[in-house]
Amino acid sequence: MRKLSMDELNRKTVDEFKQAEKIPLIVILENIRSAYNVGSIFRTADAFLIQAVYICGYTAHPPHKEIKKTALGAEDTVQWKYLKDVREAIREIKEMGFKVYAVEQAVNSIQLNKFEAPNSKIALILGNEVTGVEQSTIEICDGCIEIPQSGMKHSLNVSVAAGIVLVVLAQTNS
Repeated sequence: MRKLSMDELNRKTVDEFKQAEKIPLIVILENIRSAYNVGSIFRTADAFLIQAVYICGYTAHPPHKEIKKTALGAEDTVQWKYLKDVREAIREIKEMGFKVYAVEQAVNSIQLNKFEAPNSKIALILGNEVTGVEQSTIEICDGCIEIPQSGMKHSLNVSVAAGIVLVVLAQTNS
């Protein structure tokens, strides 16, 4: 066994990425404090050919030094849009035919390992590192998806949570 060389990885160019068919998944970031987390989520979205990232509230958006540091160029490949009001983002995304789910621990949430997508177009809302997705936002979602956790902490870094949910849903929708 040996590591693959950079040439063997067959990485897409920026143009090839932009032309590639995307998975109909949109990530909505609501009031994420750390621009490093935002950059990490961009990089994960690039890895799975996610359709877009919507950035809302006080979440940092490109161009931003800390996003650039962790995104490693994914902020240039992944389609993104900034909307101050998350309600406006949700309205726009629902008009495009997406079902919107908060990634949150909530009453009647659906465990990720039991989640069956109602259609192939899904948007996920990820919230603030401390307070999570706002209650007022949850109230206008189609549901909540919860990552099963068995340890003491019952919380994950938002970029780690994004990675877990995106890998599961990207496999289901590809």
